[in-house]
Amino acid sequence: MKFKADLHIHSPFSRATSKKSTLAGLAAWAGVKGIDIVGTGDFTHPGWLKHLKENLIPAEPGLFRLADKNIAPALPYLDPRGKPVRFLLTAEISNIYKRHNKVRKVHNILFAPDFKSVDRIRGRLNAIGNLESDGRPILGLDSRDLLEIMLEEAPDGFLVPAHIWTPWFSLFGSRSGFDRIEECYGDLTSHIFALETGLSSDPAMNRTISALDRFTLISNSDCHSPGKLGREVNLFDTSLDYYALRQALENPAKGFLGTVEFFPDEGKYHLDGHRKCEICLTPTETRKLSGLCPVCSRKLTIGVSHRIMDLADRNQPLVRPDDPQAISLIPLQEIIAGLMGRGVNTKGVMKNYQALIQEFGSEFNLLLDAPIENIKKTSPILAEAIDRMRLGKVIRQGGFDGQFGTISLFSENELPKSAKPAIDLSL
Repeated sequence: MKFKADLHIHSPFSRATSKKSTLAGLAAWAGVKGIDIVGTGDFTHPGWLKHLKENLIPAEPGLFRLADKNIAPALPYLDPRGKPVRFLLTAEISNIYKRHNKVRKVHNILFAPDFKSVDRIRGRLNAIGNLESDGRPILGLDSRDLLEIMLEEAPDGFLVPAHIWTPWFSLFGSRSGFDRIEECYGDLTSHIFALETGLSSDPAMNRTISALDRFTLISNSDCHSPGKLGREVNLFDTSLDYYALRQALENPAKGFLGTVEFFPDEGKYHLDGHRKCEICLTPTETRKLSGLCPVCSRKLTIGVSHRIMDLADRNQPLVRPDDPQAISLIPLQEIIAGLMGRGVNTKGVMKNYQALIQEFGSEFNLLLDAPIENIKKTSPILAEAIDRMRLGKVIRQGGFDGQFGTISLFSENELPKSAKPAIDLSL
């Protein structure tokens, strides 16, 4: 069966995370978005693990469902028609350690098929660092050694390097990462079969590096609030179970269809820059300045595009006929906000968002699958916006140094002074 999976999220026990990110909150928003499997996140934290054990019961092999099926709707008056969500046990570890006389800061995602595996992993990690301080614990543990613990304590588990290009905390990050994956995971590198590309890059960018050819490229939201679920997701066509999902990631021909992505320009680290000085630069511009901010003369934050360019050995991405697809989308709230000229979370935008979910069943159904002619019956201007998005006809302004970029579908002079009447819907 075909399904969508967002496998990297955080619980209320992670820093700067919404208290609404409970299992019920995540399940409700997964229905709104049209997501079938959600990673639990944070299984290393004792408080969250207790919540997981009390509220999840086994479903299909390696997957879990909520014990209580009566969950509150994500938004008032909303009754999405999505399938019941499944959960998969996951956690993110912040590995901070010294290697080759340099401090490395790498985030890794752990995947486990059952609570017994989780308990064994936690037993090992608890002897290394404090698992109660944060849902994403900081451990002075080499990434290679974390992988070894995973292999020993959960043979059916696996590890995926998280958002591999983020400057500050990732495998290839410009501030604290490595140039080669083998430098990070050493003799255990062969056990890594998938990489998370992060919001600021897409598969095409990664496919300019031949050393990454053997890896499956996945995308997840890394959300800190349930409303941000599905910013990026993975597409599968397998039986609905953990082991089939893992097998598809090891060998995409067995059911990994691809990813739904941000336009990478929207990511917070797509370009180089210095946010405090409001400086945003392309890699070419940065090189001309020797990597220094033209305002304050301090080092610029080198973004994902620049870092990939540094490691690339191809001028163009290698695209093979059987490669998984990659689809770039704009979140529905952002589309509505752009049409209305209002903030993403304003009352009018949320009213229209709810009405559209009620009309089309889920956000992904509207953005990916609904015929343009059907959308046009609801709102011609919205239909034009979604058609442009699907065709990649967008206006891009890249993010930099922790500031999100913007993706627009209309220039300022294309929209009427107030687009509200064209998309204002009745609940």
